[in-house]
Amino acid sequence: MKSAGLKPPVPDLLAPLSLPGAPPVVLASASRSRATMLAAAGVAFAAAPAGVDEDEVKRALRAEGASAMNVAETLAELKAQQVSRRHPGALVIGGDQVLECNDVLFDKPPDRDHARGHLLALRARNHTLHASVCVVRDGAYLWHANDSAELAMRDLSDAYIDAYLATIGDDALLSVGAYQIEGVGAQLFTRVRGDFFTVLGMPLLPLLEFLRGQDVLPR
Repeated sequence: MKSAGLKPPVPDLLAPLSLPGAPPVVLASASRSRATMLAAAGVAFAAAPAGVDEDEVKRALRAEGASAMNVAETLAELKAQQVSRRHPGALVIGGDQVLECNDVLFDKPPDRDHARGHLLALRARNHTLHASVCVVRDGAYLWHANDSAELAMRDLSDAYIDAYLATIGDDALLSVGAYQIEGVGAQLFTRVRGDFFTVLGMPLLPLLEFLRGQDVLPR
C-alpha cells in the first residue's frame, strides 16, 4: 500500500497473513514496539504517525480530572481520527500507553537525565501501565479495547541504574518508564501482573480478533 504520508513498517518478521482484498490497515503511531507487534503477528500494514500534541492533551484532560486510562483512550482515538482523515477507506489503528505511579503520569523521557530521574522515581514501587487501542475508518469510531498491567520495580541501586542506562543507550527514550521489558529491562522488575502485549504498549490479542472480524486476517 502506497500513499502520501505513509512510512514502511518494521521489516517483515514473517510473511503477512492478511487476506487478499482486505481493507488497508494503517498504524497511526511512530511506536517501534507497536509496529513490531503487528508485523510479528503477520498483519500487513503501513505506518502514518499522527501529529497530536500529546503533552497538551494530557494536561487538559488531567485538569478536568480524567483518569490515566481515559487519557490513554482519548489519545488513541485522537491519533486514529487524525490519520483517518488522510487515508479514506483504511482501517486506522490508534494506540496509546500511560504509566501511572502514585497518581503521577510519566511520559517518555526526552533525554537520558530524565530517564535516570524516572527510574529513580519508580524504583522500589509498583506502577501501572494503561494501554488503549482503537480502530477508526473514514472518521467513524469502530472499536476499542483497554487493558492495564501492574509492575513491581525492585530497589535498584544508583550504580545499577547508571549501568543499565549505559547499556541500552537511547533506547531508554523510546518508552514510558525508560525500559523495554522484552530486553534487559526485565532485570528491573520483581513481578509483572497482566498481559505481556499490554506491557509492550497495545492490547494485541483483542485487536487481532477485531481484524479477523473485518476479514483482514484469516479465521
